[in-house]
Amino acid sequence: MARVHNFNAGPAGLPLPALERAQRELLDFEGTGMSIMEHSHRGKAFEAVHNEAISLLRQLLGLTDDYHVLFMQGGAAMQFAVVPMNLLPPGRSADYIVTGGWSEKALEEAKRVGTVRVAGSTAVDKRYTRIPHQGELSLDPNAAYVHMTTNNTLFGTQWHWLPDTGDVPLVADMSSDILWRKMDISRFALVYAGAQKNIGPSGITVVIARKDLVDSARKDIPVIFRYATYAANNSLYNTPPTFAIYLMRNVLAYTLEIGGLEEVERRNRKKGELLYETIDAHPDVFRAPVEKESRSFMNVVFRLASEEMEKRFVAEAAKEGMVGLAGHRSTGGIRVSIYNAVPVASVERLTAFMRDFAKRA
Repeated sequence: MARVHNFNAGPAGLPLPALERAQRELLDFEGTGMSIMEHSHRGKAFEAVHNEAISLLRQLLGLTDDYHVLFMQGGAAMQFAVVPMNLLPPGRSADYIVTGGWSEKALEEAKRVGTVRVAGSTAVDKRYTRIPHQGELSLDPNAAYVHMTTNNTLFGTQWHWLPDTGDVPLVADMSSDILWRKMDISRFALVYAGAQKNIGPSGITVVIARKDLVDSARKDIPVIFRYATYAANNSLYNTPPTFAIYLMRNVLAYTLEIGGLEEVERRNRKKGELLYETIDAHPDVFRAPVEKESRSFMNVVFRLASEEMEKRFVAEAAKEGMVGLAGHRSTGGIRVSIYNAVPVASVERLTAFMRDFAKRA
């Protein structure tokens, strides 16, 4: 079997051991005579998997009992609406820090629910090349919450510090960098993440929410959209995406086996350093538009001299077994997504190709 070097932005690659475990258990899960996909979500077999996934997340993130771990559907895009539906009461406003395309979408969706304001933005000509400094933020001390996007997949920027929001709850979309390193989740009131980057396959959304925030959330919204509904029913109010949760369990178990988030961060930083060193070493060929202190360790973006050269780069890399390198359709260029499951060896192969391409450019 020849597996490619997968640099797709999402759905992204999964750890091979997690997939191999699924392969072994696909037809007969733990001697039950059926696949986990065929088990009732109310049955003991799936319930054990479900609870193990929650327990593993708690362990990896160091969560205290002050937080719920909820499994929802609809991706981060649904959370753009669900967050304000739950947390933005009439007569209050919420602050949004805009640092990329997804935070733009979160802002626009929240406007449909209630009153919001832009507390900071780094947009220049509709592009984002950096993360703002604390002094650039205009935060309302009476805001219902402050929303941020920790990593920006389209433009390749990432927060390497957290804004001080005082007593105002901090809410974060961590879809593209959750679990990339050890982080103090107690700094956040609520975190949400589509699983298809670092946690598992598409179809499942993880929400980590402080219990007091869930308890005080609005009750005048449909039951299916209330965080309290998922908290009261262990995320089993309706049928969840059982196979996605099962695969997530496999990924989380593997993450713990290799040494947890300390080892994950070591690998991720090595991958990022390899790529940025290669880019910076060939400024006549590769140009990184992101300010160095804002560079992402999940999505590395760069440009070449022309779109024609970028197309040639992507085509030649594909012939060498490296896929998913074309930038987002709205931004162009090259985007290398190096989420947790991307091996260091894949980045070493890519950087060797980049050095060779630079010689021939």
